[in-house]
Parts: sequence; C-alpha cells; structure tokens
Amino acid sequence: MNSLDENTPIIVGVGEITHRTKAADDGLEPIELMARAMESAVHDTGAPGLLEALDSLDVVCEYSWPYTDAPALLNARLGARPGRSVYGETGGESPVRFIHEAALRIARGESQVAAITGAEARYTVEAAAKAGAALAWHPRDDSVKLVRGTDICHPAAVKLGAFMPITIYPFYENAALAHWGQTPRQASQESARLWARYSEVAAGNPHAWLRKPFSHEDIERVDAANRLIAWPYTKRMVANPMVNMGAAVLLTSVARARALGIDPARWVYVWGGAAAREPRDYLQRDHYRGAHAQDLVMESVLAQAGGHASAFETLGLYSCFPIVPKMARRTLGLAADARMTSTGGLSFFGAPLNNYMTHAAAGLVRSLRNAAPGKTALLYGQGEYVTKHHALVLGSAPPPQGLPPDDYSVQAAADARRGEVPPLVLAHTGNAALETFTVRYGRAGSPVQGIVIARTPEGARLMAAVPATDTASIKVLTDLDRSPVGCTGAVSAGADGLLNWSVA
Repeated sequence: MNSLDENTPIIVGVGEITHRTKAADDGLEPIELMARAMESAVHDTGAPGLLEALDSLDVVCEYSWPYTDAPALLNARLGARPGRSVYGETGGESPVRFIHEAALRIARGESQVAAITGAEARYTVEAAAKAGAALAWHPRDDSVKLVRGTDICHPAAVKLGAFMPITIYPFYENAALAHWGQTPRQASQESARLWARYSEVAAGNPHAWLRKPFSHEDIERVDAANRLIAWPYTKRMVANPMVNMGAAVLLTSVARARALGIDPARWVYVWGGAAAREPRDYLQRDHYRGAHAQDLVMESVLAQAGGHASAFETLGLYSCFPIVPKMARRTLGLAADARMTSTGGLSFFGAPLNNYMTHAAAGLVRSLRNAAPGKTALLYGQGEYVTKHHALVLGSAPPPQGLPPDDYSVQAAADARRGEVPPLVLAHTGNAALETFTVRYGRAGSPVQGIVIARTPEGARLMAAVPATDTASIKVLTDLDRSPVGCTGAVSAGADGLLNWSVA
C-alpha cells in the first residue's frame, strides 16, 4: 500500500435509500433522499469528518420534482461547502461519467473528496397528484427545461409516437434477434430467462423496490398482470420508474483516506473506462442490430481488465430493456447465464431514471469489498435511446498500470465502424422492405398501432404506421416463430400525412 501514488483515486463510501410511501405527508422529496443517501455513504466510510472535506459535488439530473438549484439546496441541507457543485445533464450513463471524471480530477490533484448523488420520488409525486394532495417540499420549478423525447427525435418519429424508450428499444430488439438468427420466440425466452435471474438478485437486495423472484414463465407469459407493452416486451420486461430512491458515491485520494483513517478494506479502485456516442437522432444511424459505440466501449474496458470477462467478479450492465445487456454480453463474450446485475435491474430493483447507475455502482462496490484481490467489476451505463455509452472498470486492488489518462473517449473508433446512413424519405408510394418495427398495445391488451422502419428499393429509409385495423399485417409482425424483418410491404399515404405500411 505504501507504494501507491498519494493521488490514486478510490471509492470509499456508498449509500442508498428506498422510501416506500405514497402518503403526501410522509413522502421524502428528492433533496432529502439525496441527503440521506449522502449521510449513509459517509457512515459507510467510517470517517464522519469526510463531509467537511467535500470539495466536489455532482448531482444527477432529476425529473420527478425539478428544482431551480438542486446542488445549492443539497449543500444547505448537509452543511457542505464544496468549491465545485455541478448539476448534471440528462442521461442514464451520467453517474458513470461523473464517477470517472471525479476519479480523474483526484488523480490530477485537483480534488481530494468528491461526491456523486441523485434521487427520484416519482412514486410519491404521482400518488399525490392523483389524490390532489399538496406536497410540503421545497418549491417546484416547472420552468426548468427537462430533455424529453420530443426534443431528441426526428419530427417523423414524434408524429408516429416513436419518441419514447418503450417504442425505440424494441426497434433494436427486433432487428438484433433477426440478425442473430433467432425466432421471436427464442429471443423472448432469452429475455425472460435473463430477467428471471435479475428478479432473483432484486429479491435478495434490501434496497430493491420489488423484492419478489419471478420465473421466466411469469415474465414471458402474457396475461392480465403482465400485458404486452410494445412488441415483444411485456410489462415485466420494461423499466419501472414509479419509485422513491436515492444513492450516493464518495471518492477520495489514498492520501486523504489514510489521513482520515478509512480502513483500506473498504477501498475500491477506479481502473479506467471508456465512452462513446451514437448519432442522437436514431433515424440517422446505419442500422439497429447493434450499436458501434456500445461495442467499442465494451471492447475497451474488456482490454483494461485483461482481455477476458472472467476478470469481472460482477457486472452492473444498464438494463432498461433486455436488448441492452443482451447486446453487451455478446460483445463481452459472456455466457447466457452470466450474472449481469448488482441490483436486480430497472424492472425489479426499480428505475430512478438517470440515477440508476449510482445504485449499480453501490452494488458493485459492496461486491468488490468481499472479492478476492485483483478482481474487477464492470459498471456500464447508457443514456437516451442507445445513444450515450460509458463504462468503468472498478477493482478490489490498484490497477496494474495506474489510472489511464484523461482521454477515455473511443468515439473516433466507433465512428470509423459506422456504415453509410440511408437517406430518410418522408413520402413514398410502393414497396419497402422491413428494417425493424414494434407494435404498441393499449391497457386492454389489444394492438394500438404498429410502427415500422423500412427501406425503399433504392435503399432510402422511411417510417410508417401499421393501423391496428390491418390485422393481417399485425399478425405477421407478431408471429413468434418467424421474424418479419426483411419482408416486403406496400407503402401508401395515410391520414395526417403519415405513411402506412402493410404486408404485400
């Protein structure tokens, strides 16, 4: 230990809170959830004075109760005075980036004690709104501009209703399963078995929102309790944002940890990481059977861990929908039954929006503290719609080569792999081959609309609707034993300027 550079960054404390109440008079607002998570993280370090030394604070972008200045409110609540207080931009990968960047600042000697925290209280907020009850919290600032799908997606996608995660991730699922040579039934079974293992982890996690194990039959079977949401995903396969949760991660330098008397058995080392992005408008991507940015990020962190996934004691892979860890495990070379969550996933642990990966980091830290020396863990987050990718390697021992330099982007390599992006056409009459698709379902379980992305004979891309009344086409799209990707359909002008697609 004495040979370590004094500025070596380490995670020394993690804290979480899960507050299960709908009652307006008992609900904890996001600032309070953050504060309690921070206090829990300080307690976890065994060094009560750590908070007084805090010089850097990153607050994860919060949606359930927007504040004018969340960092200022949190600092006031904690009595903290960090010289750097930043409110982060939106993105599910952002906690991973904040941890990585905090570690780099510590390594450069620019920071000594850093915190990353966030929280959501949507469970209480939604219940109070439904009951018409007032919440005696800090003032809500609805003038705060929160990024929505309508801000990101192409107007054609917005017009078709394909601007939310639940309609976009199925595009990847359906394209990928066809590319992998699976039938939809086989892909659904893979998703259900994966999610069943996630539910088992959540059942054993005291911080999880839903602590109940589900069988793969429970997750795959369509019934009144598990209706289809967007083909091929059932309710139990999608993220659950109706939670009240907060989490925090504390980092410091080896020198400061020694000065504060923090037990080295609690130290977790930041080995390195990688980040890259896909084009923000998903209609400007070359395909949907995978993501170049994800692939490069996974390959990079795998190399940092020694080149083989067996180096990872545990993994925390972003899991808003099954397709994300399914793609990642193939790139990493993981077995189909590998444990890929430290929490239980966004369906069962819960989905506190941008802050989920802070909870995942806490789970990995706890796992590494009990791991053999030299073992590592992989923390991987994703933001927006398969858009932003950031991964971090954590270790129970110092990194063999030290923390890599500040340039962790693998964007250039990801861009170099990207193929030609087909031009988007908004008007077309004639044939078009199905590139990918989904079908949206209503609460009663019936199809509301199919949405397809297709290619014209000239290679251009288009988006079109499949009306629920076109039962023949809906039946083809939802055939469990044969993927419709690649089949030809007829495109015609529909209502409201939308294109319609039907099986030819």
